[in-house]
Amino acid sequence: MGNTFPKWYDFFMSPLEKGRFKSIRRDLLQRANGTVLEVGSGTGINFPYYQSVKKVTAIEPSQNMIERSNKRTELSIVPIQIIRESAERLPFVDNTFDTVVATLVLCTIPNPEIALQEMKRVCKLDGKILLFEHVRMKNPFLAKLQDWLTPFWKKVCDGCNLNRDTVMMIKSNGLEILEKRTFYNGLFVQLEIMKK
Repeated sequence: MGNTFPKWYDFFMSPLEKGRFKSIRRDLLQRANGTVLEVGSGTGINFPYYQSVKKVTAIEPSQNMIERSNKRTELSIVPIQIIRESAERLPFVDNTFDTVVATLVLCTIPNPEIALQEMKRVCKLDGKILLFEHVRMKNPFLAKLQDWLTPFWKKVCDGCNLNRDTVMMIKSNGLEILEKRTFYNGLFVQLEIMKK
């Protein structure tokens, strides 16, 4: 990841984050409990929304993103530790975390199925996985438009895939969706998942 994308990420996302995304994130993260792993914490946009959890361990592969997120650790009322690591090889033993969180990250991870298996592995048996992602749309025309735009979008947005069928990928990896909410005509989904 270069310097340009981390530098401008918050600026370009600001209109969404000040609007609907703020309530979506707040609603999702109030369901987190106990010890939390956040996968792909980026610029730390979620950090201020954690309330009734013991602590948050955040992993992020980009040093530039980590540096931008450090100021947001100060806005959190819970302890946050940031580790530079990849989602495809989480440095934790099995059944470590009560809650695993990923927001707008599965679209960018090079091997999202491996990352999902890792998230499942480190989540406790009675734990939950909370996701907020953009996904391939059900409307055939819009889905084809996503397919057409993705090669260009990946170059501009540091590997982000517009057209991943994340919901199907979750189901095929042995995870049970307890609750699903859709936004923006199905472009974004909020998911609460149980480890089977």
